[in-house]
Amino acid sequence: MNTSITWRLALAGAICSVVLPATAQADWPSQPVRVFVGFPAGSSPDVLARIVTEALSERLGQPVVIENRPGAGGVIGIQQMLVSAGDGHTFGTTINGPMTTAQRMMDDTGFNVAEDIAPVTLLATSPLVLAVASASGIEDLESFIAAAGAEVDALTYGSVGQGSGAHLTAELFAAEAGVSMLHIPFTSYAEVTTSIIGGEINAGFMAPSAAMSFVEAGTMNVLGITSSEPFGQAPDVPLIAGNAGLSDDFRAELWNGFIAPAGTDEAIIARLSAEITEILSDPEVQERMLGMGWQVAPGTADDMADRIAADTEMWGAVIDRIEAQ
Repeated sequence: MNTSITWRLALAGAICSVVLPATAQADWPSQPVRVFVGFPAGSSPDVLARIVTEALSERLGQPVVIENRPGAGGVIGIQQMLVSAGDGHTFGTTINGPMTTAQRMMDDTGFNVAEDIAPVTLLATSPLVLAVASASGIEDLESFIAAAGAEVDALTYGSVGQGSGAHLTAELFAAEAGVSMLHIPFTSYAEVTTSIIGGEINAGFMAPSAAMSFVEAGTMNVLGITSSEPFGQAPDVPLIAGNAGLSDDFRAELWNGFIAPAGTDEAIIARLSAEITEILSDPEVQERMLGMGWQVAPGTADDMADRIAADTEMWGAVIDRIEAQ
């Protein structure tokens, strides 16, 4: 869909959604707003949250205060949001993992997404790219799939750990392509890129920002990107979707969004969603986020709920595949 049309529809939906009983909105916010972030100050999720909350403070006329509670891939921040809840002035931000895969991959998150969390809006999405060493001679997705399909585990790939977004994305790709690849976990993208360039592993899915400098240096080839439309930070990288026989619907993106405790007044959630949609329409905000590798993703609370449900189903099938190996 044309980007300008997408923005007009999102903004219109957000504005219409706040034409609700006005009592809660008129009185809200009546005190400082707290936003729990499950990652350290200075991390990518923290900076994204601060870009939004700085503007929110001005728009709402109340301080919007970030409270960092890092740990367990963002789960700790959500737990703290829930135990601090109850007044309509407590919210959180989250990446996709705690909302879609954590309850399958952790013994106990301490919350049930469907019962305890109320989506507010997505903030931004970030795709991954499939990268190989230039020295490999592989220059396109079709050649990569052919090499991977030569025999079981013919190619190895690295990620930043078991169950990471890069790991799950690679397994989703392998399932779509009908191949099997051997997973080699590392602790950082730096180790993954070094190992790809050095020939220790064959490939890896990673953030565009982690790969493009090596592409420019001539040491790495990027074969495709996991977004459903061209990505602003890497506009010339071809989509994996619809390429080399893969489904047109292929998509694997990281995302970041605003959430509230279940039971938060729906009028407050609609108001907050509309305010954030307005903030995300600011070209300066879009540019700041894109510089960090994130593309803004406006929408309603229902849009975010649909994304959580779809991704939970998609990644659940991938986890089933991994557990069966």
